[in-house]
Amino acid sequence: MTGRKPLTPSRRLPIKPGFQQRSPSAPRRFVRINTQIQVPRLRLIDENGHQVGIVTREEALARARAAELDLVEIVPQATPPVCRVMDFHKYKYEQEKREREARKKQKLVEQKEIRFSPVISDHDYNFKKEHIIQFLKEGNRVKVQIRFRGRQIVHSERGKELIARLTQELAPVAAVERPSRFEGPQIDIIFRPL
Repeated sequence: MTGRKPLTPSRRLPIKPGFQQRSPSAPRRFVRINTQIQVPRLRLIDENGHQVGIVTREEALARARAAELDLVEIVPQATPPVCRVMDFHKYKYEQEKREREARKKQKLVEQKEIRFSPVISDHDYNFKKEHIIQFLKEGNRVKVQIRFRGRQIVHSERGKELIARLTQELAPVAAVERPSRFEGPQIDIIFRPL
């Protein structure tokens, strides 16, 4: 034996300032079942989905045992809490399945970025404009940057004209999410799909 005492809740080391503990991506709700439910009276739904009414905890547990199923607390914040007689493992599986389906249907919106020069040729301008339209049709946001190099910044009105032209030509497929603004030696604007 090393002689060290185990870390009890009162002897745990404090968390250093600035250090954050990792939290799970989706906070899970703790579901009480059977004897974990401690309320004296509850609203019961039987295994067929019919509402039985308000019963005592012991009566609800007896019904669950008779049906060889579990008593699951499904709405703990209600007064009295709502419990249902069901197979807990099946309930948990279906809940996880619904969460997986919801995650699968979520679409992450990406932000694409395209850079222009204030002295861009018409061919290059049209080529890049087509790429912007393609990104917008895919459902992505697009950040357009016009970079000024060296003494080009003296003619910043060219960049503003380019932004105005692009905004006008993209009006049928895009809306301006953030208007144009200067950030150092560049102007940027963000478009979102309609």
